[in-house]
Amino acid sequence: MDQDFKALISRIAEALDRLAPPAPPSADINEAEAYVWHAAGHRLEAVPKVNRVSIDLLVGIDRQKDILLENTRRFAKALPANNALLWGSRGAGKSSIVKAVHAHVNREMGGPPGPLALVEIHREDIPSLPALLSMIRGSQRRFVVFCDDLSFDGQDAAYKSLKAVLEGGIEGRPDNVVFYATSNRRHLMPRDMIENERSTAINPSEAVEEKVSLSDRFGLWLGFHNADQDTFFAMIEGYAEFYKLDVPVETLRKQAVEWSVTRGSRSGRVAFQFVQEVAGQLGKKLE
Repeated sequence: MDQDFKALISRIAEALDRLAPPAPPSADINEAEAYVWHAAGHRLEAVPKVNRVSIDLLVGIDRQKDILLENTRRFAKALPANNALLWGSRGAGKSSIVKAVHAHVNREMGGPPGPLALVEIHREDIPSLPALLSMIRGSQRRFVVFCDDLSFDGQDAAYKSLKAVLEGGIEGRPDNVVFYATSNRRHLMPRDMIENERSTAINPSEAVEEKVSLSDRFGLWLGFHNADQDTFFAMIEGYAEFYKLDVPVETLRKQAVEWSVTRGSRSGRVAFQFVQEVAGQLGKKLE
């Protein structure tokens, strides 16, 4: 009976294998400007059009923009550069600045596709990061590996594999790779998790060091915070001018204040959402 059951299971598995379409091959790492990493199948998927805004539209984060731009330029020129952690308020422009800086530097160097590739890896795929690095380690191109909204909770041990890859592994980070991450948390872990380690560990200081040492692997820490009202207005007016929205400035500001109050914050994301609303009311596409 057991043998018959095993044979039946085997036939079902073979039939499912035949029905399942084969995974597409990994994209050529020299042809596209940006890729998404798929842990299942260990493959790169080329991104035909990256969702991003021009670097000139990123208002109120000039210091962060200048620092990340210079770091990325050095990296693109094969000079020493740091991993970067962009942390802070939601919607403050952390992921936008990474994509905008990548595009700006690539165009300075003759792209697209250019010598600098952007590879997005999802937070849940961090354990597969060594496989990704093995794939691109020998390439002549340089890669910004980007993880948006990176954080760790509870008993999640993925941070240990990331820590090893960034600095402590036996191979180390390849010379042609730099790692950029965004997070709402400065130390990538919630405060209550760190405090819990402090209160329950035999050696509290060592336990906390273990949890926060991952963020130390990032040579650049760039903080992002909610904008003040003048900066928020500058964002709105910059978008309105860029997209040629014919609305008087005073009217635009009054509506922007009402919009920000309903959202409970002033940020780049809220500013763009407001501009989308205005453009929709005007019957104009944002192109």
